[in-house]
Amino acid sequence: MTDIRKDILWRVYLVYFGILLFGLLIIAKLFYIHLKEGEHLKSLANNQELKVFSIEASRGNILADDGSLLATSVPVFEIRMDVASSNISDKFFYENVEALAAGLSKILGNKSAKAYKDYLIKSRKQGKRYVLIRKKVTYEQLKEIRKLPILNKGKNGGGLIAKQTPRRAHPFNTLAERTIGYEIKKEKLFVGLEGAYTDVLTGKNGKQLMRRINHGDWIPIHDENEVEPQDGLDIITTIDINIQDIAENALLRQLMNNEAFQGCAVVMEVETGHIKAIANLRYDKSDGKYKEIYNYAIGESIEPGSTFKLPNILVALEKGNIKLTDSVITREGFDVVNGMSVQDVHKIGNGRVTVRDVFEHSSNVGMAKVISRAFEDNPTQFIDGLYEMSLNKPLNIEISGEGQPYIKHPSNKKTWWGTSLTAISFGYEIQLTPLQLLTFYNSIANDGVMVKPMFVTGIGMGDVIKEEFETEIINRRVVSKETLEQAQSLLEGVVKRGTGKNVFKDAAYTVAGKTGTAKIVTDGKYTRDYNASFVGYFPADDPKYSCIVAVNKPTAGKYYGGAVAAPAFREIADKIYSISLVLDLDHQTYYGDVQKPEQKDAVPYKDLKTIYEALGVNTADYLHNETWAMATLNNEEVEIESVQFALNKVPNVKGMKAKDAVYLLENLGIETSFTGRGYVRTQSVKAGKPISTGQKINLQLAIY
Repeated sequence: MTDIRKDILWRVYLVYFGILLFGLLIIAKLFYIHLKEGEHLKSLANNQELKVFSIEASRGNILADDGSLLATSVPVFEIRMDVASSNISDKFFYENVEALAAGLSKILGNKSAKAYKDYLIKSRKQGKRYVLIRKKVTYEQLKEIRKLPILNKGKNGGGLIAKQTPRRAHPFNTLAERTIGYEIKKEKLFVGLEGAYTDVLTGKNGKQLMRRINHGDWIPIHDENEVEPQDGLDIITTIDINIQDIAENALLRQLMNNEAFQGCAVVMEVETGHIKAIANLRYDKSDGKYKEIYNYAIGESIEPGSTFKLPNILVALEKGNIKLTDSVITREGFDVVNGMSVQDVHKIGNGRVTVRDVFEHSSNVGMAKVISRAFEDNPTQFIDGLYEMSLNKPLNIEISGEGQPYIKHPSNKKTWWGTSLTAISFGYEIQLTPLQLLTFYNSIANDGVMVKPMFVTGIGMGDVIKEEFETEIINRRVVSKETLEQAQSLLEGVVKRGTGKNVFKDAAYTVAGKTGTAKIVTDGKYTRDYNASFVGYFPADDPKYSCIVAVNKPTAGKYYGGAVAAPAFREIADKIYSISLVLDLDHQTYYGDVQKPEQKDAVPYKDLKTIYEALGVNTADYLHNETWAMATLNNEEVEIESVQFALNKVPNVKGMKAKDAVYLLENLGIETSFTGRGYVRTQSVKAGKPISTGQKINLQLAIY
């Protein structure tokens, strides 16, 4: 029995020893592999590693209103070479490397021919398969590189590897740069329209299988599993590149002339709210140039100064029992109102002026007294009136960074002071961005309808429009019809008789607008720095565009809105009128509900018939009992056709002789007055408006 147990134990020990020996051998092999063969095996593994990479899609284009490219993605290439490829023999390589190096040096210009030659030879000797030639190579350069010796054999025969990546480019350089937007790569952030529509502009990335080769480089493997990227969609903006160029140059000229810190100029289409131009320039100390660094028009909430007198006086007319013919005492241009010292630039008239004069000549003393008279006992009614005009609400435009409007309310005892009503009356203790202020003025030009500023009208791909955007109404009636007409009259009066008279005195078209000058607060105190502005619309009798120009911290001696900002507005309006409006407006008329050209040809039928009969001209008469007629030449005969005017709407009499215009208007029940002589150049009431009881119209005449 004992012998049997010994035999069993011996066998157990033998098995245990065998297992132990086998384990020790495995451990020894692992150490051997790690120490002797590890690097070789890792290299083999790396050489066989495959990975799916993302192929970046091209970003969609940003287009101007006429389809011109404002921002687009252009291809740039990273050029590499499989210089140690087995498909390139030593003989072929060394026979052509010198010519290849010379060509690369000439095309790329970043290294000498000798440097390229030494670099390529060294890389081949080291067995490198993915040698960087250069990053950010243009397509034109790539086309030339493909013609060079060795590389002209293509990817397999010559080792050429070109990796394409899209790069954002602005064909018009800095034109509307801040509004168009750009990418901040470090923060992975897009600003401007690039940011607002990044989901639309961003395409869908593709996929590509790549193999890792020596030195950790990856090369593409083109197979059936490759997924092509889908490019992003385009956005069509409201920007007119011609108007944008006009606005930028006019603004730049005034900033330079007045040695200002920054400024903006915005042009809006009255009826639609389309932003046709938005220029923002700020002085860059680093190189002494003005650049699109900050979107001042959208992001900067400032105290507007006298341009805010318009909404103030409209609330007074609507709710404060104030009339434009009322008078106030401004004394010598200085007074104390509600405990606040108020001063004008100069004395206006004899010290007693009408409310109209107060506005047109921008009297701070007068405005303070007008608002105090109307709302001293009920400031809440005044502020609520401003709120009803939507002045306290942001525009909620698609571009991020909009400054918040601020109009304090009497219910907040922490911010409402005894002098607040007075300060607000001439544009202090409130804040608006230039674009928010322009939007309000645009509503006055647009018959009281406030529309949201638009930057994008649609989304498309190529020539196909996939989505269109309509104008959005913010406020359907900012003031009553009667007050609206008074507002338009006041703004025209500023240009005809007031603070804008000198700048616009010889304009070929009518302008309505307001000057503004406001001190700037720094560290809680008003300084000697100013914001100067002019905001309005043109042509005043048939508004097409509204515009604001704001100049921040002018230091060359002038700082009033009429002297600093209005000249830029005038330059912008002049050029827009000359390139686009003069052809559209001078020869348009309103015949009932139909637009026809050459209004000046419409004359009383009896006069026209008498003239042609006296001259013995053959006529084809298509009239019956109509009063007005238009003559057109058809071969050797004059055709006389009827012209119909709507009995309940104001006709367009521009181009008519004074006698004919007065005859037509007064037969429609419109009381008429005129200045000058000759033909009608402008009319104070826009054509197409309904004729109201007691309707009055003023005609400005000129000799053509």
